[in-house]
Parts: sequence; C-alpha cells; structure tokens
Amino acid sequence: MKQYTLKERAVPLQDHWDVIVVGGGPSGCAAAVSSAREGAKTLLIEATGALGGMGTSGLVPAWTPFSDQEKMVYRGLAQTIFEDLKKEMPHIDKSALDWVAINSEKLKRIYDRLVTGSGAQVLFNTMLCAVDTDGDGGVSTVLVNNKGGLTAYKAAVYVDCTGDADLAAWAGAEFLKGDEEDGSLQPATHCFTMGNVDEYAYKHGVRLNGENPTSPIHAILASGKFPLLDAHICSTINAPRTVGFNASHINGVDNTDPQQVSQALIQGRNIAEEVRRALAEFHPQAFGNAYVAVTAPLLGIRETRRIVGDYVLQLEDYVERRSFEDEICRNSYFIDVHGARKKKLDNGREEDFDTHVMKYRAGESHGIPYRILTPKGLRNVLVAGRSVSCERTVLGSVRVMPACLAMGEAAGLAAAMAARAEGHDVHAVDTGLLRKRLKEEGAFLL
Repeated sequence: MKQYTLKERAVPLQDHWDVIVVGGGPSGCAAAVSSAREGAKTLLIEATGALGGMGTSGLVPAWTPFSDQEKMVYRGLAQTIFEDLKKEMPHIDKSALDWVAINSEKLKRIYDRLVTGSGAQVLFNTMLCAVDTDGDGGVSTVLVNNKGGLTAYKAAVYVDCTGDADLAAWAGAEFLKGDEEDGSLQPATHCFTMGNVDEYAYKHGVRLNGENPTSPIHAILASGKFPLLDAHICSTINAPRTVGFNASHINGVDNTDPQQVSQALIQGRNIAEEVRRALAEFHPQAFGNAYVAVTAPLLGIRETRRIVGDYVLQLEDYVERRSFEDEICRNSYFIDVHGARKKKLDNGREEDFDTHVMKYRAGESHGIPYRILTPKGLRNVLVAGRSVSCERTVLGSVRVMPACLAMGEAAGLAAAMAARAEGHDVHAVDTGLLRKRLKEEGAFLL
C-alpha cells in the first residue's frame, strides 16, 4: 500500500480526564461506570450510536448463562444490568439465570441510564484513529475522529475495551491472533431478528438448534437450496411474535480488516434472507409468514487480537478450575471455540474443542486474574473484554458478555485507583484493595 504523510496540523486537545475508556460494549460500559463511581473523571468513547455492543447493536438474542447451575456467578454491575433488563421483559421468568432473552432496545436504555447516572461522559459515533506514546511505556494521548473532526484526548489511564485491542496494539503492546498453527480465526456471525412469527408453533414445534437431530436445519442443508447456511442456528423469542437469531457462520473474517468486515456484512444480510426462506419452507407452521425485521448494524466477531499480559490464562487453568490470589471475577461458561479442532494438553491428552464441548459440572468455576488485563510493556493501559491475555481455547469461554461485564468492572475500578497513584502504573495496583472494593460492590470472588 502506498504511504501518505500528513502535513503538520494542530488539533483540539482535551487533557482533563482521569480515565478514558475506548469501546462501549459490555466491558467498556462496566469499566466506565466503576471508574466514575470511584470519583475518576471518566470519558467513554464509542464508535457506534449506542452502548452495549453485541447485546444491542450486535442483536445477540440471549445472554449466555449467568449461573454455574447452582448460583449466580457474574454479580456486581453484571447482575444489576441483567436483572434490570429482566424487569422490563414481562415474559421472562424472574428467577431465570441461563440463556435469558435480550431485548436490544430496552438494553440500550439500561446502559445509557447506568453509564450517564454514574457521572461518566459518553461520546458516540467517535472512532479511535491513533495512539501516541511517551517513550516510557505510557500512552500520552489518543486521537479520535467524529463529525467534529480530529480531536486529541489525554488521560492518566486508558482502558481498551475495543474488542480488538486496538489501543493497546497501536501503542506497541505484544499480542497474539488466531490459531497458533495457521492463524485462522473463529468464524463471524451476523445476527438478525424475524417478525410475525407464530409463537405457539415456535414454542411447541421442533427445536431449531442444530444439536437437535430432528431440527429442520438438517433437512434444509440436505436440500442443497441454501448454500450460505450451516448447522449453527440459535434462536429465542425476545418480543411478541419476534424471534432473534444467531445463525450460520461467515468464515475468513478479520475484524481488523475493514474490507473483510464490509464484505461479511453484505453476506450476513443475504444469510438472514436465506434463513427466512429456508424456515418458511421447512418450518412453515412457525415461519410461513415471518419476515426479516432487522439485521444487526454490528457484525458478531468471536476473536481477533489477544494481548500478552503479565499472565496468560491457560487451558490448564480452566481444566483444573484454578483460583488466583489476584482474581477479579469467576467464570463458569463452557469452552466454545467455533471452528476449532483439537488441543493437546501438557499431559499428552488430546481434547476435541469443536463448538460446544468442554463443560463444567454444577457449582464449578475458575478464577480470572487481574494480570490478564495488564499488557506487558504498557504502564497506564488496561484491556478488558474478549482481547484479554489468554490462550485461544480459553478465549472460547471468557469472551462472552457476562464475563466481559465482570472484567470491565474490575478494569474500571483499577483504572481509577491507578489514576490516583503516582506514575499511574496499572501493574502496581493493590489487588488486595481492588478485590475488597469489588466484593463491597457485590462481586462473587473466592
């Protein structure tokens, strides 16, 4: 690619922030709230026009489980958001903890209310453009672009919740991406919603999930009429006569490549229409008169960059249900690596980690240590969300929204602590105090 050198130009600078959070998905919202709650002057920068990421703009139809099959595991801000949404969805059992439907419009307003109510300021439709460092392991300023043009922002501490570790990577942090052998990434999914569904036929008819041997998806694929589809099909009722879909895969998409994402969004809209036509033919009782109401503005990305932090969460940590002295939350979601094949453990045993495999028994969970949020070589940057420091297989578990909410709350609290300290070093945060404050705010920790 040809290079172009920008002419020297002066841009406006805002330098009065304690903490800047980039990315307003679940981890970013929780980080902004917990930072502002600690008294830090906090700015949340979001590239789209709504908070919530995959649960709102991504149209993911349901939460992954909040429980370990015995009790709620993801508490604190995660529990607050989860319970607030259930209160606004009267068809949801108030005691439900697992695979609870999401109404994306209601969830948007919950995030708006929680973030702004904390005192954090939100800047929508604003993209991170560049990162400047101070030459001593610190980020000095970030450059963003919106309708106001280019603006520079300076803070004591930055929290990268972009999902792709953009801020950390552009600041020079070491990162990994994809499969260790061939670099392949988990496939993407473009979620969508269908309206005018016959609810009775949907609820009492055949279960659509591809793990069901009698699901119509198997006949759909065998027909050869729908070449864009595969057996991945998850769905749930999220409003009257309305069903949300997380269906089919789009392979070969790197979210850090805008061209690939653009092509995938076009393909995703075609997939949504193929699903509609296929279900109208093979499950007409429920979907004969259904239509595609909306496709997600945001593509569903399962992985890109993973930072290399002070600790890399290992598959063995998951297998052994390990706890850590600096753990900032617990996680009980199963290993869910779409498109993966096998992983060899240190003991020589091979496990097949294709989609939806290794699961915990009831009551089991593992710890997530603070050190996977702290990128090596960067003094004043934390990373939360699906780009934390972990092995790829473990990413299949910790990448989901409840875990991201819990990690984000810890990251925001730690950022506020570091912003108050001399040197603003996130690696020097007192994790004992961090854990104490998280417990005071309702977090579940061992």
